[in-house]
Amino acid sequence: MTNVVHLTFPSRARGRADRLAALTASFAADRRSQDDVFWLKENAELLNIFESIGAGPDDRALAAYAAFYDKVEKRLAFFPQYYRFLLSMTLDLEDLGMPGNKGEALVHWASQQGLAEAEISDLQRAEARRLMCRRGCDLADPGLTDRLLHFIARPATFAMPNKKAAYELTHTIFYLTEYGRQPFDFGPEIARSLAYGGTLAYLDRNADLLAEICVALRFAACPVPMIWDEWLSGHTAGFVTAEGDRAAPARDDYHEFLVCNWSRALAGADSFAAPLPFGPMSFHSARPGATPLRQMSQLMLDLDDARSGDWHVMRGTVEHALDAEARDVLQEAEAACPDFDGFFAGFARAGQAMPLRMPA
Repeated sequence: MTNVVHLTFPSRARGRADRLAALTASFAADRRSQDDVFWLKENAELLNIFESIGAGPDDRALAAYAAFYDKVEKRLAFFPQYYRFLLSMTLDLEDLGMPGNKGEALVHWASQQGLAEAEISDLQRAEARRLMCRRGCDLADPGLTDRLLHFIARPATFAMPNKKAAYELTHTIFYLTEYGRQPFDFGPEIARSLAYGGTLAYLDRNADLLAEICVALRFAACPVPMIWDEWLSGHTAGFVTAEGDRAAPARDDYHEFLVCNWSRALAGADSFAAPLPFGPMSFHSARPGATPLRQMSQLMLDLDDARSGDWHVMRGTVEHALDAEARDVLQEAEAACPDFDGFFAGFARAGQAMPLRMPA
């Protein structure tokens, strides 16, 4: 009689190495086709965060990208417009332990082709410079750092709702500090910019942006408000993972899931800690409760000339317009921001009426 041994595998990855392997397998093979540019974006973000936190994925996790790494030269030659994604993934894979040294040749080829010269955004040029410097190829761009610093050293920009500007603030910090590896003296104005951007994110209950702000604060050697950290901790623990046929990667919160775990890792907490399924998965955050930001913005607009930039004058009016839960969020935001008066002065935009006539 033949003895048949049936092997069974757990339905969910519980050990850290298994969780990381489940993530890379799903991102690499189950969420999107590799022909989709969003596949590049998602996987570049995942690997970037793994490399930043020193995640230490094992050979199983890296094997999910073996086919990509094997043909990356051909892909770069045919899709040079995606060079930043392709270089980022290649360099991160090698730095995470993928055998090979293709990154250096790819970086020098991209430099020789002048691919960064096609960028009109200083932020994208900063990313390109950072990527190429990782393999010893300096992208000369006189004045780039000064222009970036000039942009992020204007706190008033970040006291008004503008998500694009806020994300550009965080990424500027990422690139100038080499993801926290390169000390950089940013000065008090940039610390205020981060505080104002984080305050808006907290008032909006925008965990994605707030997590990036907290990461940027740590890279800039600035303190992270405990209120923000504690809220992000609870929010991160509340993610739900849909699996198999129920997975809906086209409309999930994968980026929020990644950056929240990134922020938790840099705070010294266990990242990607929840058990994960093997196979297709998508990530869904809990919907935030009270988000006073929109109500506050509408109130400021409706008050017109009656609004003031003095928080102590306006506090009662603003709090009266909010329900109890929203007031609690506002009070927490005030407690977390060391210069809430300055933040509110910029947020209120009082006394900024356009002149009826141009000066003679």
